[in-house]
Amino acid sequence: MEGVRFWLALIALAPLLMAQARRARRETPRLPEAGGADHGQAGAGPVATRLLVVGESTAAGVGVAEHHQGLGGQLARALHARSARTVGWRVTGVNGIRARALADRLAAEPPPEADLVVISLGVNDTTGLTRPGRYQADLRALIDALRRDRPSLPVALLSVPPMQHFTALPRPLRQVLGLRAARLDRAQRALAARLEGVQHLAYPVIADPAYLAEDGYHPGERGYAYIADRVADTLAARLTPCR
Repeated sequence: MEGVRFWLALIALAPLLMAQARRARRETPRLPEAGGADHGQAGAGPVATRLLVVGESTAAGVGVAEHHQGLGGQLARALHARSARTVGWRVTGVNGIRARALADRLAAEPPPEADLVVISLGVNDTTGLTRPGRYQADLRALIDALRRDRPSLPVALLSVPPMQHFTALPRPLRQVLGLRAARLDRAQRALAARLEGVQHLAYPVIADPAYLAEDGYHPGERGYAYIADRVADTLAARLTPCR
């Protein structure tokens, strides 16, 4: 029933939503993916735990100049601060990618070495109107690709960002996208509940505009640090040594 209400609202508001979406694309600055090394480590000495962050623009570091300022580098530093372990980090992110495309991409490559994976996806599947069941299946394919050589690899699914709080988007577009994002996140949460070793992480809402990049859409360096700090306690409990 909820899905029916969403589609009825989408159809009724379609002309307005399309106009707002075109205007948002035209007026929102197009920020590049982060530059610099896509890997590094937090702490001195041999790496004790390997962190891999995969996903869309947040994994790709859109909103900061270099990857060490983005989600991967910030998470590694937050985990090192809580565990005193040296954490090696690597990011595999593609701006604009959906779950299925990322699953196919990673399935065609050697599996990255990791002891903990954080997946950050959902915005592009939201705007692309991916069905919840299809999104869930695509996430499962992605997790299988990451785990094909290590079935017990711990995986954390960062929840689909609450797009109703994306103030750079006009109303009612952001409310409609927020409803869709919430549906995809429920599918993601249900998948995590079914799979052993997979955990759902709530997405910290960024209310302070100072934590956002210049596009008002992606986190800036302070925003990525804020997200990392909010989820690090939960992730630190799952750290395992390198093999």
